[in-house]
Amino acid sequence: MTRIDDVSFDLLFGEARTFPAFQNIPVDPALLVQIYDQMKMGPTAKNCSPLLIIFVSTPEEKEKLKPCLMPGNVNQTMQAPVTAIFADDLDFYKKMDRLWPHSTVLPIFEGKPEFTERFAFRNGTLQAAYFMIAARGLGLDCGPMSGFDNAAVDQAFLAGTSYKSNFLCNLGYGEKSKLRPRGPRLPFDEVAKIV
Repeated sequence: MTRIDDVSFDLLFGEARTFPAFQNIPVDPALLVQIYDQMKMGPTAKNCSPLLIIFVSTPEEKEKLKPCLMPGNVNQTMQAPVTAIFADDLDFYKKMDRLWPHSTVLPIFEGKPEFTERFAFRNGTLQAAYFMIAARGLGLDCGPMSGFDNAAVDQAFLAGTSYKSNFLCNLGYGEKSKLRPRGPRLPFDEVAKIV
């Protein structure tokens, strides 16, 4: 199996940071499409692909998002060129005949809302993580956050749909001078066990 080089690992993980501030440089919509085209190939259970991404980029849409944010996240979100709303489709299984043509899976999900919501949340979160890794790989910086009112975002952006917001991520070209020192990470032997 081919291995990526250490420079690539640094770009994706080692040197990558969660940015609280961004330069005043717009993000080309074509780049967002390119990121999606990379991340969509990441694995999900039964290829379920429940993620919806709403890219909030205009001043009008940012103002709609603003009252949904916790106070500490307002400035960075208003300043970021793009804020992605990552949402999970609770009706994802209705597309499974296209995404998983090998067998019928509708009976696994239909009429089981708790199981279906957990399944959508788990796999939508995976897809959102793939998106952030692809964004870093294609030159964007990310500022993921969960400091917002999910119900308010759902009302403002997802009303009348089968989607529920998961988390937000500011996207753009990070302002390195605004970074805090990197926080520590837990060592392997504290969080993992080989059995």
